[in-house]
Amino acid sequence: MNVQNPNPTQSYPVSMLPAHKAEELTKGGNLAHIALGDQLYTLRITRTGKLILTK
Repeated sequence: MNVQNPNPTQSYPVSMLPAHKAEELTKGGNLAHIALGDQLYTLRITRTGKLILTK
């Protein structure tokens, strides 16, 4: 599998990246809030199983 890294200055094997299940983040629902610094984002799982992250 060939995974391209959008930031060539950071090379991490995929197996070393943290992985999180979206269903666990949303606790079985379809929405979760994610905080980054002083910003709050909303993670949404669509009916078709895609993820949308909005500010």
